[in-house]
Amino acid sequence: MEETVDQKPFKAWSWSVEQCLKEYKVKLDKGLSSFEVEKRRETFGWNQLQKEKGKPLWRLVLEQFDDMLVKILLVAAFISFVLAYLQGNNSGFEAYVEPFVIVLILILNAVVGVWQEGNAEDALEALKDMQCESAKVLRDGYLVPDLPACELVPGDIVELRVGDKVPADMRVAVLKTSTLRVEQSSLTGEAMPVMKGINPIQTQIHEASLEHHETPLKKKLDEFGNRLTTAIGLICLIVWVINYKYFLTWELVNGWPTNFQFSFDKCTYYFKIAIALAVAAIPEGLPAVITTCLALGTRKMAQKNAIVRKLPSVETLGCTTVICSDKTGTLTTNQMSVTQFFTLGGKTTSSRIFHVEGTTYDPKDGGIVDWDCYNMDANLQAVAEICAVCNDAGIFCDGRLFRATGLPTEAALKVLVEKMGVPDTCCEWWNKRSKKVATLEFDRVRKSMSVLVRKPNGSNRLLVKGAVESLLERSSYVQLADGSTFPIDEQCRQLLLLRLLEMSSKGLRCIGLAYKDDLEELSDYYTEDHPAHKKLLDPSCYSSIESGLSFVGVVGIRDPPREEVHKAIEDCRGAGIKVMVITGDNKSTAEAICKEIRLFSEGEDLRGRSFTGKEFMALSSSEQIDILSKPGGNVFSRAEPRHKQDIVRMLKDMGEIVAMTGDGVNDAPALKLADIGIAMGMTGTEVAKEASDMVLADDNFSTIVSAVSEGRSIYNNMKAFIRYMISSNVGEVISIFLTAALGIPECMIPVQLLWVNLVTDGPPATALGFNPADVDIMEKAPRKSNDALINSWVLFRYMVIGSYVGIATVGVFILWYTQASFLGVNLVGDGHTLVELSQLRNWGECSSWSNFTASPFTVSGGRIITFSNPCDYFSVGKVKAMTLSLSVLVAIEMFNSLNALSEDNSLIRMPPWRNPWLLIAMSFSLGLHCLILYVPLLANVFGIVPLSLNEWLLVVLISAPVILIDEVLKFVGRRKRLQTKVKKA
Repeated sequence: MEETVDQKPFKAWSWSVEQCLKEYKVKLDKGLSSFEVEKRRETFGWNQLQKEKGKPLWRLVLEQFDDMLVKILLVAAFISFVLAYLQGNNSGFEAYVEPFVIVLILILNAVVGVWQEGNAEDALEALKDMQCESAKVLRDGYLVPDLPACELVPGDIVELRVGDKVPADMRVAVLKTSTLRVEQSSLTGEAMPVMKGINPIQTQIHEASLEHHETPLKKKLDEFGNRLTTAIGLICLIVWVINYKYFLTWELVNGWPTNFQFSFDKCTYYFKIAIALAVAAIPEGLPAVITTCLALGTRKMAQKNAIVRKLPSVETLGCTTVICSDKTGTLTTNQMSVTQFFTLGGKTTSSRIFHVEGTTYDPKDGGIVDWDCYNMDANLQAVAEICAVCNDAGIFCDGRLFRATGLPTEAALKVLVEKMGVPDTCCEWWNKRSKKVATLEFDRVRKSMSVLVRKPNGSNRLLVKGAVESLLERSSYVQLADGSTFPIDEQCRQLLLLRLLEMSSKGLRCIGLAYKDDLEELSDYYTEDHPAHKKLLDPSCYSSIESGLSFVGVVGIRDPPREEVHKAIEDCRGAGIKVMVITGDNKSTAEAICKEIRLFSEGEDLRGRSFTGKEFMALSSSEQIDILSKPGGNVFSRAEPRHKQDIVRMLKDMGEIVAMTGDGVNDAPALKLADIGIAMGMTGTEVAKEASDMVLADDNFSTIVSAVSEGRSIYNNMKAFIRYMISSNVGEVISIFLTAALGIPECMIPVQLLWVNLVTDGPPATALGFNPADVDIMEKAPRKSNDALINSWVLFRYMVIGSYVGIATVGVFILWYTQASFLGVNLVGDGHTLVELSQLRNWGECSSWSNFTASPFTVSGGRIITFSNPCDYFSVGKVKAMTLSLSVLVAIEMFNSLNALSEDNSLIRMPPWRNPWLLIAMSFSLGLHCLILYVPLLANVFGIVPLSLNEWLLVVLISAPVILIDEVLKFVGRRKRLQTKVKKA
């Protein structure tokens, strides 16, 4: 790694490898020591770009006021302040209370908004931290497989493999492959990978951090919010205009209006009511809360080993209809062990099968049945040589357990060699004997990889391993037990394929082994200066190099299915999600594993269910669509990356929402193409991770299913939040509208509306984000991605609940004025005067009523409300009725938050204690309400009085039915969904 500070710039790319190692005081086989790493970090700092500073707090606070409604409310508060000042000494400090409280509540709202945005930012940052890049680094003589890239220092020895992301400015020291290509589009804009060598190379810069895009859900919410703002704006204007008679009066003379009288004070008062209503009804903080909900949801998913890289993926997960999964390591444990291998015997028509015991990477765990290592013939020695040398894996003991580095398949082959007990120290002996001089990397087209080795006699040999069918196609000879080779005939080929079928039908992953001695111009290849080196630089030549092979044998590797996969498959069936397995494995192996995980039943006919990639692509388009659209699972074996892309494209064209897994470099296009690209965290390349939307930390299929469940739950919680806020806010709008339409005194003043908005849209709404998943969340069909956020049925529910909220709030106000008792609750115990509804509706004409009197009445605490003018009974005297209205609104919205626990499930099935945070939030909100009721100073500020126990009973009786109403609506919704399901079935 190169030095990055300005003090003593050392241009590593212009010096030889030896000079670089000398300058950085490091050895290629040891790396830096831990002490030296700490010393250099103090000098050079961390290997990361400087982060941009976030917005300062003062700017975040100011941005909360950058909203038209808030600005209008501030203007209204300013006008109130001016009016209070003009009134002078008549009203004293009380005149300033209202504008002061309005500003205070807006400041409090701004603080809550900043907190919410801060939470969202923190959660997004945490999400980025989960995706930090890592590197394989040599330190203290040991390879650290996943060191965070930011911890690299100048002088570190870094190992790069296919698909890895270059983690820093680096100098190529040693090439262990014939070719090295670097995709550097982030630097040059060129999409094609560029050839690199040991020659001097230009400095690479670190790729910019992930961009955050607006989620489709947020766009839907913004559109909905704009429509809601327009609708509520019109309603508020109507409310203001309906009340014109209180601030604009005139007399009719000969049919023409004259003597106009305008009250600026009253006009401003009703203007404030309209604006306060708009602020209360429109959930301005909704986008921030939704982002927080999504981001915190992804943190929760990360705890379940599903690391979401892009927030829109959370929304898309809930819509997933098809999961296209790889087999190895996802449906299986990826704990590989050789259980069987076979070679030919003394002639081309006979074979010999060897059984191997042991399931771990410990070479002493089990052994080869009836094995005598001292009688190994030339053929078995060839098996051992290929397994040991054509291999990049390693086995080590961490003190207790034997673990593998590199690919588990290759590690299993090395364990086999150790069990074979070849002369001396097994794998190490073979690697010393056969010196590796070049590697022909694996690719999905030829389905093999090989190494060119120099034998002790000075000649070269090509050792090859790969897919059995692929190797047989390129094999001209077969090796017998004594080491002799014979041309492979059809009878011999059929024998080998029969043995392959027997092994693969047991679910074994089969790997073919072969070699080639006649290498023509590569027979004496040793260094890059050789004339044939150009041929090794061109991967398109690899198939021809690996032709004319001598076939040695087949190794069968057991990779058992994960125990939890069976239940995950069942969950997918119940959730209406189709599972397709797309694997590079042999057809029989793939089918056997799919039967083990019960994707297919034991005796099921797999015609029309199981295809190789080539077989499926050879079908007509209509046949392909017919196969993909049938219910039930499918398996595609020997699939190439382009097959994955084609299958994903077809499924998307059919309207499916596709989740696709992948781990290799060649899987990246399919991952990008899928709606949800899922990379493997343990075995996946950095290229695959970069192309993905989600990374599985444990490479487990059941994690995908739990992530889908969590994605559905997060979306449901967001809908619960919206459902609660909108239905409650619709209720506030209806209550103010009803007041204006009926012509009765205002049952709530602007300050109270703003307070209710803060209390009800605060703690309970936030707590709904912690709702547990519905008990039947994985029993419902996936929602469609284009489903409306609020459909006609949901809107109807909003209106029904909102109407009840409005009617109950206004109704209790009317009851107090007009009824002596309600549902057995005595309402006139305080001694207040009852009036007719017609009088209440025409209270403005009170001064013209003859013999109207209003008796003083008492409130809790012994305070007596008296009137110098009987008509004050409808202004000063409404304090008790207004308190009841406010308390009913708060209580009814607390009950309504319980309704939001589940969209369809009854409270009996989804009881409130399933979300204890909601119960705490409800208690907190009611506590705040009691605070303003029973603290005299606050009661005066909000224009309310304490309530007696009897009056609280009335509040509960009027508020509680909102639960029963929504339970009925939920029941109807469940019946409708069931009928739809039956019709589809």
